[in-house]
Amino acid sequence: MDITIYPSSLSGTVAAIPSKSQAHRVLICAAFSDNPTAIICPETNQDIEATVNCLCALGANIQRENDTYFVEPIVSVPESATLDCAESGSTLRFMLPIVGALGVNGTFLLGGRLPNRPLSPLWDEMERMGCRLYRPSETTVHCSGQLLSGQYKIAGNISSQFITGLLFALALLPGSSSLVIEGKLESKPYVDMTLQALNLFGVSTDGCTMESQFPFHSPGKITVEGDWSNAAFFLSAQFLGNPVSVTGLSDVSAQGDRAAAKLIPSLNEYIVVDATDIPDLVPILAITAGANHGAVFKNIGRLRLKESDRIATVINMLKELGVSAYATENTLVVECGHYHSCTIDAASDHRIAMAAAIAATVADGPVTILGAHCVAKSYPSFWDEFRRLGGHYEQYIR
Repeated sequence: MDITIYPSSLSGTVAAIPSKSQAHRVLICAAFSDNPTAIICPETNQDIEATVNCLCALGANIQRENDTYFVEPIVSVPESATLDCAESGSTLRFMLPIVGALGVNGTFLLGGRLPNRPLSPLWDEMERMGCRLYRPSETTVHCSGQLLSGQYKIAGNISSQFITGLLFALALLPGSSSLVIEGKLESKPYVDMTLQALNLFGVSTDGCTMESQFPFHSPGKITVEGDWSNAAFFLSAQFLGNPVSVTGLSDVSAQGDRAAAKLIPSLNEYIVVDATDIPDLVPILAITAGANHGAVFKNIGRLRLKESDRIATVINMLKELGVSAYATENTLVVECGHYHSCTIDAASDHRIAMAAAIAATVADGPVTILGAHCVAKSYPSFWDEFRRLGGHYEQYIR
């Protein structure tokens, strides 16, 4: 689906959608608990559904009624399972160590750009600790064997998702295990969210050391908190002159993207932004900066390994809009200017599509977004909300 957005102002109130990051984590914990859990999650998306499907493949019974997931925990683990991760990097990287800890012969199905996203050094560490992994095809990964208890080691600067996956595995393995994070830990707030979810389900953690505590203890009922990552698009719209307010966000959330509350207003001048802990905010922050005074984003290397090469796609988006941007190996420089009518290829990246939509609200003419349906990965109702707030667009099905 392509969309052409015509100049129009957004106005009104939008409720933050549930945090995808927290939803993944509490669904996993609930599946390994001692009792059923009701997880209130008013909106779902393709990534969350991928995790639900994988947990069901391992024996959980998860039903969605109205705004709630009802999770019946796993009673019997299958000898083998096929886990469809769709395009969700979180699902694959969380579930792979879990399957290893359970000793399941697991075949993982990978869609979109997921086959190209890195699995090393997680892959290497899992093999060192007892599993065998191989790729039967470009779009599948197979895991056999069983992880051993003991000391695990992983680099902290590749993906916090590797660390989260291993932490879940440690909580499932018998005996005592620990995880040593080597070098600088990037995206630390996501690791904090994992430890927070485990604690919510009664798992005691001493840093990254823990005893087996399977099954976990269900708290009975949980409400997934509002998502700062996706709220940032409408917070940016507000800053760019659209009278929009966002509700349902926690000021004390462990989400790293809570930084959007301070970062977006700070773009009223030319600043340097450290993207170490907030890689998902870079597309919308770059759009906000380009319409104001520009900015420099440092420590951006991992953005090349997202749903698109987000360095290339952000630069292309800005250049199509009429603003200069360029990158070095680890730095993105965004100049400033006025946004013009153009066509932007979202490159199957939900955050590029949504950032382009917000840019269109201050462009001097229509902005067409190719592949606009990709927002379903994290925010399926985005276009409905955009229109409800006054955004004027036409859509075309290819």
